[in-house]
Amino acid sequence: MPKTIHQGRNVKRFREMLGIKQEALAFELGDDWNQRKISVLEQKEEIEPELLDQLARVLKVPAEAIKNFDEETAIFNIQHNYEGATVNSSSVNAMHCTFNALDKVIELYERLLQAEKEKAELLQKLLSEK
Repeated sequence: MPKTIHQGRNVKRFREMLGIKQEALAFELGDDWNQRKISVLEQKEEIEPELLDQLARVLKVPAEAIKNFDEETAIFNIQHNYEGATVNSSSVNAMHCTFNALDKVIELYERLLQAEKEKAELLQKLLSEK
């Protein structure tokens, strides 16, 4: 028996991942939308294709993502692709740095220090002019 995708729940998941409140989504959808209507929409298992396309545009995600996102499958894929994953030697060699990270930190520190000195000199000059 194939598992059904709850599109309303997926709208809610994407909205929450993007940090969008129901009120803000309602505002983006137009005058005839409000927070309550969004809440009801998120309870629907299936959403009309035209509305789904509109929601996808507002959320800036593909409509297919809302139609097909399955949290259990996503979690399964994440667990099996990252938990206990090993790095093979060829990828380690490809990631070998060709610069000394400490040198880069020191270089950045020296540039920040120089910028602070210039700022202090400018402030001193402005104060002496007054």
